[in-house]
Amino acid sequence: MEETSRTAIEQALSHHRAFFVSGQTRDIRFRLQNLDRLNAALHQWEKRLADALWQDLHKSYEEAFLTEFSLVYQEIRNHRRHLRTWSRPRQVPTPLHLLPSSSKILYEPLGVALIITPWNYPILLMLNVLIGAISSGCCAMLKPSPYSPTVAGVMEGMIRETFDPGYVSIVQGGRAVNGILLEQPFDLIFFTGSPALGKIVMKAAAQHLTPVILELGGKSPVVVDTGANLDMASRRIAFGKTLNAGQTCIAPDYLLVHESVKDELLKKIAARIDRMYGPDIKESRHYSRIVSTRAFERLMKLMDQGRIVYGGETDPDTRYIAPTLIDGIRPDDPVMQEEIFGPLLPVMTFSRINEAIDFVISRPKPLALYYFGSGKQAAEVLAKTSSGGGCINDTILHIANHRLPFGGVGNSGMGQYHGYECFLAFSHTRSILTSPTWIDLVVKYPPYKGFKWIKKIL
Repeated sequence: MEETSRTAIEQALSHHRAFFVSGQTRDIRFRLQNLDRLNAALHQWEKRLADALWQDLHKSYEEAFLTEFSLVYQEIRNHRRHLRTWSRPRQVPTPLHLLPSSSKILYEPLGVALIITPWNYPILLMLNVLIGAISSGCCAMLKPSPYSPTVAGVMEGMIRETFDPGYVSIVQGGRAVNGILLEQPFDLIFFTGSPALGKIVMKAAAQHLTPVILELGGKSPVVVDTGANLDMASRRIAFGKTLNAGQTCIAPDYLLVHESVKDELLKKIAARIDRMYGPDIKESRHYSRIVSTRAFERLMKLMDQGRIVYGGETDPDTRYIAPTLIDGIRPDDPVMQEEIFGPLLPVMTFSRINEAIDFVISRPKPLALYYFGSGKQAAEVLAKTSSGGGCINDTILHIANHRLPFGGVGNSGMGQYHGYECFLAFSHTRSILTSPTWIDLVVKYPPYKGFKWIKKIL
C-alpha cells in the first residue's frame, strides 16, 4: 500500500482547518446526518470489511459481527439518541456571592483530531472513536494500522466514498508516516496501541501542547478464588483468552488461581476450548491467526519457560498458535514481563487472596482485571487494586456496555470513551458566567467598603 506523503498530510490538515472554521460541524443536524451516513456506509461495506478481516486475521464473520460491527452500530444508535441532550448548554447553580449572575457550561468541539488505530480490531477501534469525533463536531484524520493492510485498504475506500475529505480523511503508512503525523499541530490525538508507543505519542504531542487520549494495554490479570464457580469461570476465561487468538487489549493476560482449585480449573479450561473450537482447533474457522511473522516469532519465544499443560501446537506457515496453558511460571519469566497479545495463558498460584492482590499491585496498572469468586472477596480485590476496568465473574464484556466508560489508568492509558464519554473526549467544556448590567456591587472593588460583611458571606 502506498504511503501518504508529507505534502498530502499537510494539505489534508489545512483542508480540515478550513472545513472546521466554516462552522458546518457545529450544527447538530449536520452531525446527525453524518452519523447516519456512517451507519449506512458500514451496512453497505460490511461484507467487504468482513472479507478483509478474514484475510488479515482469519476472523470469522460471526466473531467479526459480535466484536466489531455490532458494537459500532450500537454506538451510533446511542449517539443519535442522545446527541441533542448531550450537546445542549447546561445550566449550573451560581453561589450566593456571585448573584444575580448566571452560570452555564457549553460543549464545544476541540477542532481537528488525529485518530491512530491498531490492527487487532481495526474496524471497531477506528469507527467507535470516529463516532465521538462526529458527535462532538470535530473534523478527523484517520490512520489505520499497516499490519492489517486489507482492512486498511477497504476502510480507505469506505471513508473516501462517505465523507467530504475536508471533514474526514484517511492516510496510510507505517512508522515514518506516524512520525510525520505526530509533528503536526492537531487539537487532539487519540491513540490506541502499546504503552511503549503511547509514550512516543505523548512526547510528540507535548511539542504542541496537544491533549492526548491513550488507550494502551498491559498485563490484565484474571484471579480465580476458592469461591468461584469453576464451570462458569473456565468457559468465560477460555472465551476471553481465545477471542481473536488472544490479540485483544483486554484479554486475560495471566491467571492467578488458588492452589486448591488450580488443577481442576485448568482441566475445565482445556475442555471448554475443545468444545468451542473442536478437537482440531487449527481447522476451526472461528479461530484467528497471529497477525504477522514477527508477532508469531515473539510469541514462540515466550513459550520457552514453564510447563505446557495444554496446547502448544504451532504452524509458522499459517501463523497458527493453539490456545496454550503454561503452568509453573515464575514472576521473573519473560512471559510475565510484557503484554502477551496472543493465545498463551501463563499460570501462577496463591494460597491467600492477599498474595494475589500484592502481586497485582506490585506491577503497572492493567487495562482490565477479572475476578472469579464471592462478592465479599471481590469487593476486597477491587478496593485494594486499580485497573482501567474489568469484570466480576466474567471477562471482556465490560467493553460491550456503552454506558460504561472505557479507558486505562497509569501505564494502561489515560482518558476514556464510549457513549457520553466519547462525546466528552472530543469536546471542550467551556464555562461561562453571565452578569447583568442593571446592578453592580461596588463592594467587590477597592477600597472594599463593607469588607467585614462580605467576609462573612464568602
